[in-house]
Amino acid sequence: MTFYERNKTYFIFGFCVLIGLILWFCPIPNGVKPEAWHLFAIFVATILGVILKPFPMGTVSLLGLAATTATGTLSFDDAFSGFSNDVVWLIVFAFFIARGFIMTGLGSRMAYKVMSALGKNSLGLGYGLVATDLILAPAIPSMTARAGGIVYPILKALADIFTGRSHDPKMGMFLTLAAFQGTTITSAMFLTSMAGNPLIAKLAHDNGVEITWASWAIASMVPGIISLIFVPYLLFRLINPTIRQTPHAKEMASERLAQMGPMKPKEWIMLGTFILLLALWIFGPMFGLKASVAALIGLSILFITGVIRWKDALEEQGAWDTFIWFATLVTLATFLNKLGLATWFSQWVVSNVSGFEWIIGFVAIALIYFYSHYFFASNVAHIGAMYAPLLIVAIALGTPPELAALTLAFFSNLFGGLTHYGSGPAPILFGSGYVPVGLWWKMGFIASVANIFIWMFFGGIWWKILGLW
Repeated sequence: MTFYERNKTYFIFGFCVLIGLILWFCPIPNGVKPEAWHLFAIFVATILGVILKPFPMGTVSLLGLAATTATGTLSFDDAFSGFSNDVVWLIVFAFFIARGFIMTGLGSRMAYKVMSALGKNSLGLGYGLVATDLILAPAIPSMTARAGGIVYPILKALADIFTGRSHDPKMGMFLTLAAFQGTTITSAMFLTSMAGNPLIAKLAHDNGVEITWASWAIASMVPGIISLIFVPYLLFRLINPTIRQTPHAKEMASERLAQMGPMKPKEWIMLGTFILLLALWIFGPMFGLKASVAALIGLSILFITGVIRWKDALEEQGAWDTFIWFATLVTLATFLNKLGLATWFSQWVVSNVSGFEWIIGFVAIALIYFYSHYFFASNVAHIGAMYAPLLIVAIALGTPPELAALTLAFFSNLFGGLTHYGSGPAPILFGSGYVPVGLWWKMGFIASVANIFIWMFFGGIWWKILGLW
């Protein structure tokens, strides 16, 4: 590291610390606990460090944990509670399972199958990943399991094929972001496609609004399809992969499949484990089996059969790196909620929109709800903290109850596409390494604007036809 680079590193780090200190010593708003405000200061400084990267994200995250414990803002046990979070471990297990797809060659075989069907151009490959997710979304309520355990291995194999042969890193960027934004959209389309959606239905029911599987799916159909068509195309145009047309992809895929020959024993084991995981992810919730436990069962089979060795797991640096920084952000975001900052913020919103006409007031509520997700590392946590109070306010303003309940429900999924930590699939797909954090946030914001316009405008027209307002 040169003298200039070292000084730049410490300057950026100092800037992050300075912002945190300024917030720490700012007057604390009425109704906010001091420990909540101090944790907010540490959270903002940590997020800045994650974005500006004076040090690797794992280092920045541990520095954030050190600050919380050294200042007494959180106890040591609380500060490290995120490392036992089941979603965090599901993400780690998904990395290991994806490694099994790659090591056995099954991931490449599946990628070539996708290429042979949709391989005329790179945009078609992106749509293929999105279509795969859409087919699975109604049946698999864990978007992390769906995107991380099923779509990610195919994506990784496809990206490696094109990036490795053509030196086109933009292909990896496009496929990763298309798959990620696609899964946030498909999660918004069905009551059973994200773990937090049934919670939304319950909260809506508690406030006098009935949401059924059919009413959710019908209301989301038109804006969802438009988003699934437009957003991947928008990303394709913005990222502009060097490879546009792949006229020989189908022939190449057929040749590669012929060269691979029949499936090997380990591929069959991997495929059987994959089918078992699908079954457990679809039907497990009926028996109280969490997606993380299902993934652990599948991973255990891979270890026992020798498809994956413990050495392979230790060498999966992306999994362990993601484990550190994502668990840290989950901890900080969780305790911001537990210490009442999210509740205070909801009440602040209530006090500032109560005098508006219902359309203006509801748009303001929806946008605040959407973009406050920058401070959450979980869709479910965000829903639990803010959905019910904002729904109550929206209805009190005069917003048609079902319109308010469903719009906030859809946004409860779509806002997961903002950051690389805001939803379960985000750290897995970000961990592939194809997309820098700055570009991830930029594309996340652009996609959010597109989604909000599509769901508010085209969705609004569709909901008017359905009689929701």
